[in-house]
Amino acid sequence: MNPAAGPVLQLRDVHAPPVPGLWPPAPGWWVLAGLLLVLLAWAAMTLTRRYRLQRRRRRILQELESVGQSFDPERAPRFLMDVSTLLRRLAIDRYSRRRVASLTGRAWLEFLDETGGEGRFVQGEGEALAEGPYQNLTKLEPEPLLALARAWIEKNSGA
Repeated sequence: MNPAAGPVLQLRDVHAPPVPGLWPPAPGWWVLAGLLLVLLAWAAMTLTRRYRLQRRRRRILQELESVGQSFDPERAPRFLMDVSTLLRRLAIDRYSRRRVASLTGRAWLEFLDETGGEGRFVQGEGEALAEGPYQNLTKLEPEPLLALARAWIEKNSGA
């Protein structure tokens, strides 16, 4: 048998497979999309928390300024109670209520020093917060105490 005498083979050229479609994506794209969603959620929560902390800090600082502007030497105990209340509100927000709410007197001042007072509450202008609300202080200078409270608020407001 002669191969040339037989029927001509009908051979076709090699064809490439069809281009894969865009859907469904490969598993790697699903993983990447999941990671991107987690990253976006984390960024949104972080930015929201930072915004709330800054807003709270501004509000407390405005209240402190209002307390300072309304200072009257005749009502010094009320002024000291207001400053202490503002500091306690922020401390309860920042630290646990269980740790802060029961503190009074020297223990309260020591807590304020531990958390950013640098010793100026126990042995400085912050001393007036412990006993001042219960005494008649006629020669109280509000500015040093307001500056100390402002510095403590800025350290502890998380901004």
